Amino acid sequence: MHFFQKKIQLRAYPRGFHIITDSVRAALPEIKTIKIGQLQVFINHTSASLTINENADHSVRSDFESHFNVMVPENEPHYEHTYEGSDDMPAHIKSSLLGASVQIPITNGQLNLGIWQGIYLCEHRDHARGRHLVITAFGV
Repeated sequence: MHFFQKKIQLRAYPRGFHIITDSVRAALPEIKTIKIGQLQVFINHTSASLTINENADHSVRSDFESHFNVMVPENEPHYEHTYEGSDDMPAHIKSSLLGASVQIPITNGQLNLGIWQGIYLCEHRDHARGRHLVITAFGV
């Protein structure tokens, strides 16, 4: 069994849903040495998240952003945690709804994603800095 791990910093992305699959692949080329295994991608932040979804049509990503903004609106009077702005508490809620990690099978040195699947960075803050990811691959 082989284990590979790397911590990377993504560039700063604007608020929204962004495909980062190529950045993840490029950061850990050792994936190519694994015949059967798993890749875990973990984000070290509480106001951004990760998910896997449609990688071809940009409107899916803008629809995600629109839906989450309706589902978890800003400026709600019941929010107490507003020290970092009106997008702060909604960002934490959105992050918890989507999650901090994704797992993807590795098959014959490739991420075994479906043809229309990509890894999303879900940026929930208006003015975020580059996000940190821990990428771990393991297998035989």
